Amino acid sequence: MTVDPITRIEGHLRIDVEVDGGAVRDSWSSGQMFRGIETILKGRDPRDAWLFTQRFCGVCTTVHAIASVRAVENALNLEVPLNAQYIRNLLILAHGLHDHIVHFYHLSALDWVDVVEALKADPAKAASLGESLSPWPGNSKRQMEAVKAKLKEFVDRGQLGIFANGYWGHAAMKLPPEVNLLAVNHYLQALDYQQKANKVVAILGGKTPNIQNLAVGGVANAINLDNESALNMTKLFAVKDLLDDVATFVQQVYLVDVCAVGALYAHWLGYGAGVTNYLAVPDLALDTKGTQFDLPGGTIFDGNLAGAKAITSFQDAYFKENVEESIAHSWYDGDWQRHPWQEDTEPKYSEFDPNGKYSWVKAPRFMGRPMQVGPLAQMLVGYAQGHELIKKWVDYALGTAGAVAGAKLGPGVLHGTLGRHLARAVRATVFSELAIKHWGLLANNIGKGDTAVFNPPEFPSGEQQGFGFHEAPRGTLSHWVVIDNGKIKNYQAVVPSTWNAGPRDAKGQKGPYEASLVGNPIADPKRPLEVLRTIHSFDPCLACAIHTVDVEGQELSKVRVL
Repeated sequence: MTVDPITRIEGHLRIDVEVDGGAVRDSWSSGQMFRGIETILKGRDPRDAWLFTQRFCGVCTTVHAIASVRAVENALNLEVPLNAQYIRNLLILAHGLHDHIVHFYHLSALDWVDVVEALKADPAKAASLGESLSPWPGNSKRQMEAVKAKLKEFVDRGQLGIFANGYWGHAAMKLPPEVNLLAVNHYLQALDYQQKANKVVAILGGKTPNIQNLAVGGVANAINLDNESALNMTKLFAVKDLLDDVATFVQQVYLVDVCAVGALYAHWLGYGAGVTNYLAVPDLALDTKGTQFDLPGGTIFDGNLAGAKAITSFQDAYFKENVEESIAHSWYDGDWQRHPWQEDTEPKYSEFDPNGKYSWVKAPRFMGRPMQVGPLAQMLVGYAQGHELIKKWVDYALGTAGAVAGAKLGPGVLHGTLGRHLARAVRATVFSELAIKHWGLLANNIGKGDTAVFNPPEFPSGEQQGFGFHEAPRGTLSHWVVIDNGKIKNYQAVVPSTWNAGPRDAKGQKGPYEASLVGNPIADPKRPLEVLRTIHSFDPCLACAIHTVDVEGQELSKVRVL
């Protein structure tokens, strides 16, 4: 069975599965578009790379900008001022909050929530249920009645709009009508709160997507409390007000919804684990060198939390020396497995061959092993290391979900499809606290009279190698650069969806998408909802292709990058 394309993601992903006896027996993950920006970067000024790498994707622009400047700074052994770290951290936090809210409500919740069934709900009962779970003021009976009326208006006109083309009435949809109505209510409210988070990115980054304020060596945000055009107290408090609003939504709505919906689908806890090797990198730097962080990084192999090993700095040798990519089953020239600094990007397309080459995505490996990246990886690494904030919210989420499900849940249940959703909601909640903290760190540092934002880079003659990492919303992102006499000689990006969506390697080891699908139930092969549930739980992002379609779905034009 071929699902092509997987919808409600960024980019073009094809999934093939073999189904026997109502369950997936084998699977293949294929990225269907070529990304050639690494080749475009050759010979360019390293200070310009972040502007190009933002165009890897239409969604993840900020994260590639961050990883790129860090890679060049690493090659030059260049520190950045404290204000620059804090401003970058606020961008990372706001972008992450925006991204996680959008992923759950607008990209994946409709795999679990039957919108049409919400029309059967009693608004009073839905309101009572919502008010029993959370103090959120947007769960009133009047609110539920208004949402149900709006939904009925859509259906009566035969125009489901944003809710068209869902698998409504599918046998795998199990939520009671009142829970469906509550979820639709929050789906609509989430549109406003993801926008608030993105406003923070726009204020600090100059615009979004594609922020304009970064520079190799710092940021371009001039700080002057007496100047209306600079970063001043008015703008800082506008940022804080927005972050306060988003934090309330995340803590009182998003996390609660994921706990409740997950508990009502508890029979899915056994599906979707796949690769249980995890990789996360530390982020939210607290010093100018990048040796102290507010988010932890490290590795876990074979699901063994007791054996977690930390990644501790922007110079970390354990990370630097153990990343490779394989092209044994990818549409590139050769069959090598190399460190990013030794890679090339030479496309060589052939037909889809499940036993040969079948994807534009390379297959990253850490110490020769496939690794799962994403919020689940970081929450497990943090939990294993005793990270106070992560442990607090993971235990809260497991306790809340367990109370609804009537069972005691431990971190072991997180290995799987539902665990990835819960970990992402927990990460957003951790972000909601850290965003306020880092706003305070920036405001206090400015209050001390420090307005420095930039250290100018100097490029020595000869060759330098650098790597920069960032724990992006979809997981570990790293950029690798080789600079020769001030120009880019080689550039490679090993992105989160490459780690998760990669094909088999030369040893036949499946990537996380492929491994996670094996064993998944398939109730209706003509409507493979269960495949979408597991793939969407990773938050796929396979940039970058552009297609234009009319309202009938007909392709009008195609842009090819050669």
